[in-house]
Amino acid sequence: MRIALEAAQAAAAAGETPVGAVVVDPASGEVIAVGANGPIRAHDPTAHAEIVALREAARKLGNYRLTGLELFVTLEPCAMCAGAISHARLGRLIYGADDAKGGAVIHGPKFFDQPTCHWRPQVTGGVLAAESAELLRSFFRARR
Repeated sequence: MRIALEAAQAAAAAGETPVGAVVVDPASGEVIAVGANGPIRAHDPTAHAEIVALREAARKLGNYRLTGLELFVTLEPCAMCAGAISHARLGRLIYGADDAKGGAVIHGPKFFDQPTCHWRPQVTGGVLAAESAELLRSFFRARR
């Protein structure tokens, strides 16, 4: 999660909402891919940190299925990202801060609880939540 927080800080420095994500192989502990929020920079509404990390991991491994891998992300994923996590068949999702407005894992549509969700990762929330939330708060405070 510390690597994801570093990626989130890099996103903030680039003027993006500070969210970072890391794909890890739990068997080896190897970091497969790192992503930072980048919709503004990339002119791409899908360039959320999770999507960036998943795309990099899939390219690196030569497979769109990331079965058994873990995704660490600093903020509860939105519906789009939850859908991508499901399609990638990640084994586990670990996230930091809850997102009561835009989250879709324990808030909003609770994507993985839907009967139409075909793959459900193990979910652990609240990891370094205070640090993740403070990074977001300070970013938006400075923009006001």
